[in-house]
Amino acid sequence: MATVNDNYLKLKAGYLFPEIARRVAAFTEANPDAPVIKLGIGDVTEPLPQACREAMIAAVNDMGDRGSFKGYGPEQGYLWLRDAIAKHDFQARGCDIDASEIFVSDGAKCDSGNILDIFGHDNTIAVTDPVYPVYVDTNVMAGNTGEADDSGKYGGLTYIPISAENNFTAAIPDTKVDLIYLCFPNNPTGATATKEQLQAWVDYARANGSIIFFDAAYEAFITDDSLPHSIFEIEGARDCAIEFRSFSKNAGFTGTRCAFTVVPKGLTAKAADGSEVELWKLWNRRQCTKFNGVSYIVQRGAEAVYSEAGQAQIKELIAFYLENAAIVREQLTAAGMDVFGGVNAPYVWVKAPNGLSSWDFFDKLLHTCNVVGTPGSGFGAAGEGYFRISAFNSRENVVEAMKRITEKFSV
Repeated sequence: MATVNDNYLKLKAGYLFPEIARRVAAFTEANPDAPVIKLGIGDVTEPLPQACREAMIAAVNDMGDRGSFKGYGPEQGYLWLRDAIAKHDFQARGCDIDASEIFVSDGAKCDSGNILDIFGHDNTIAVTDPVYPVYVDTNVMAGNTGEADDSGKYGGLTYIPISAENNFTAAIPDTKVDLIYLCFPNNPTGATATKEQLQAWVDYARANGSIIFFDAAYEAFITDDSLPHSIFEIEGARDCAIEFRSFSKNAGFTGTRCAFTVVPKGLTAKAADGSEVELWKLWNRRQCTKFNGVSYIVQRGAEAVYSEAGQAQIKELIAFYLENAAIVREQLTAAGMDVFGGVNAPYVWVKAPNGLSSWDFFDKLLHTCNVVGTPGSGFGAAGEGYFRISAFNSRENVVEAMKRITEKFSV
């Protein structure tokens, strides 16, 4: 009989967001007339920018003409898109990143899991707690962890607590770790990292031969000019970091799928025989083998993000969601709750009132307010007692949701 990958059996439960969907589906089936507002999963609601739509329409027309038709594209992404990314997202901010170091993909979530394909199973791994579940679960699936304990922590992982007590600052580990997951602006807490804090991480990584996986999916929401948007703004980061970016949240591509990963040439890790191997070559080989690239139509839409019109429209989208976040922050703070994040990020991190657990608060919000959020415990043990609220929804829904919550849960 065929055997399974037993590592999947170590996963504690269903992935967080499908579990939320299951509970919401059960509630709505029992209460079909309930006006449910979903502020849980970080999915966008506003239409794609006009510049992107127009570029995609033009690309569809290209596909209808033999002379401009496109079949398989480069596995790394079309050069015209990678050039635009390198110029606007990195070189404009003083980052030494070339188009050849950019790999266009169908999602930062996919890449942050797939990157493990090119790393060994004997690495020590550090994650923040709370943490985006994909970082942990993909390591479990790959066989890089032990079993989970009663709190949900997996053996073999180094957990770095980030909380109100330490101002949501990820502390440098006391011991050596090989792979480090950092996400700023942070999902789920909405916290940010200063240049000084990231410099400390880069210095640590270079001193210990570590690799930083830097998830910058929410960098477009940074409004504080003093905060870095990329790990590559930090001196020495080319020697120790890989960065993941996405068009999902800044340009609304959650249903369109386009992202990219930056792997600097010259970045190395050790082979079993002790020799140093360039990670760019391994990732390029992995992509060429397992990935056929993002569609021409979608990449033309992503390229339009960097046009003058696209930049203006993106700015409006970001401002809209940040205003939603401000409404959430202000309303819940006025109701007496402890509220964090939501300033340079689209997520608001809330302390569950009245000593409720994360899932108890989820159920109460769903059943009494018909509002869906995300239980903090789903992001790790340190998230217990907290709750994430997303700013990704219509203004009408955000205002109505806050009205319902504050009427029921004023502290």
